[in-house]
Amino acid sequence: MEWPEAQDFVHGEVLPSPETWNKPGLVMFFHLECAGCVSRGIPFMKGLHREHGDRLNLLAIHTARGHRILPRDQVEASVQHFAQSFARLPFAVALDLDGSLASHHHTEGTPHWLVFDGQGQMVRSIYGSQDNARTRLVYLLEELLTPSEP
Repeated sequence: MEWPEAQDFVHGEVLPSPETWNKPGLVMFFHLECAGCVSRGIPFMKGLHREHGDRLNLLAIHTARGHRILPRDQVEASVQHFAQSFARLPFAVALDLDGSLASHHHTEGTPHWLVFDGQGQMVRSIYGSQDNARTRLVYLLEELLTPSEP
C-alpha cells in the first residue's frame, strides 16, 4: 500500500501502514490553506481522539494535491508549527509534498478521508468536511469500533 515514508512524518510518532494495524483507522488528507480542513476537519479528528483514544489509529496527511506545490523547506516548518503549537494535535501528521500519495488514493480534494477496518482494509473513501461527511464518518467508525456479537 502507498504510505508516507518515515521521513515524511513531521509530528507525532510514525504510524505504520494499515496492513499492520489491529484496530480501525482514519486518515485525513488536508492542507493548511483549506478552510474546511482547519476549521472542521482537524477539530473533528481531535474529537475522535478524545472520544476513542487508543482504540483508533489517526493520521493527518498534508497534501499538495489541488494546492500549490512547494519545496519541503517551505512546508515542513509551517505544518510542524500548526500541529505542535497552534492545534496541539494528539495524532501523527505526515507530508505528501507532491500530491502523489493523495493522487494514488484518488482523493477528490481536501479534506478527504480514508477509513480502514481493523485488518487494514480500506472500507470507505469520503470527501468533504460538512455535516453530511462527518455524520457518515461517525456512523462508520462507530460500527467498526463496536465489537460484533458472536
